[in-house]
Amino acid sequence: MLFQRYSSVLQSWTAEGTPKISLDAAGLVALADLQVIAQRTAYTGTSALLDTFVLCPGLHRQQAAPDLNGGEYPAVAAMTSGYVFRVENPATVLYLQKVGITGHLTTLHVKRQELPHWTSHVLARFFTHQNAVPLQTASYLIIPCLTIIVLTLLIVSGDWWGVFVISALMFARLCNVIVLRRRTDVGWKGAREPGVDGDLLVLLSQDRWVRIRGAVDDLKAVTSGQWLRDMTFVERSVTACSTVLVYLDAALASNMAQAGKVMLIVLLILSAGLLAISNEKTDHLQMHGCVIKEDGQSPKKYGRRLEMARELIEEMKRDDWAVRLGLINGSPEKGPIIA
Repeated sequence: MLFQRYSSVLQSWTAEGTPKISLDAAGLVALADLQVIAQRTAYTGTSALLDTFVLCPGLHRQQAAPDLNGGEYPAVAAMTSGYVFRVENPATVLYLQKVGITGHLTTLHVKRQELPHWTSHVLARFFTHQNAVPLQTASYLIIPCLTIIVLTLLIVSGDWWGVFVISALMFARLCNVIVLRRRTDVGWKGAREPGVDGDLLVLLSQDRWVRIRGAVDDLKAVTSGQWLRDMTFVERSVTACSTVLVYLDAALASNMAQAGKVMLIVLLILSAGLLAISNEKTDHLQMHGCVIKEDGQSPKKYGRRLEMARELIEEMKRDDWAVRLGLINGSPEKGPIIA
């Protein structure tokens, strides 16, 4: 009875239409170059099957997630060993850019998250939950519900063009999810050093300083090697086909009924807003089975970078890392120190 009532309302709206408003280009909203899906991919380190129901503008740009760091690969010093290298993982760099504050030292901790039971492994395939927090999770889970509701209303109203458009977007999203999950191989992370703790200092642009603590193997997992391996020919072909499908879908959306076009626009805009909220409230980074998060201390402000360097040198009882990183010139005992 309830479905019949909604069906009659939608069919009458479709029949009468809204002559003063033209929504023939409603499908172009899906082509807006938003980064919310790519950001979600970077913060979770992968993509889950539930993402298939997350339809936002820019969904065809998911494979471009490694470009979100703006090409920055900051210098980092291992303060326990003196070695200096770069953070090669673009997703980690993006997260550090988010938590870093100019003129402050932000302290993070990385820890491996072992899934306790086989049900957790199954759940991880459908929903990335290792770094989930309540508000972030709620904002994200509303989006698949909206997609299912819109798809149901289109079926009830008999708008089969609308059903095809939504289904095609979901199929394109599924193709990207599968390809991205295949690309998230752990790969090369250097030689293992079990039982050894590390302490890294990262110098980001705009004078943002981040300290990361944890086991050396966990630090390597989030900073070294590749995050996403290069795509194979087949994977590039699938991604290209899904991108073309999104553009074709945007053209075919003009065949939808007026009510369906309105629902499509509302779905895309609401989904983008909710996913943006979810990304903003994501305080932890999940990467290759590890989670990076702030250690509970507020970022510490310094008047000069040299003050931070001196404090860390005194704590670590060595300054070779600071010399190699360019924080000081020579040793405090043997020569002048410069900022």
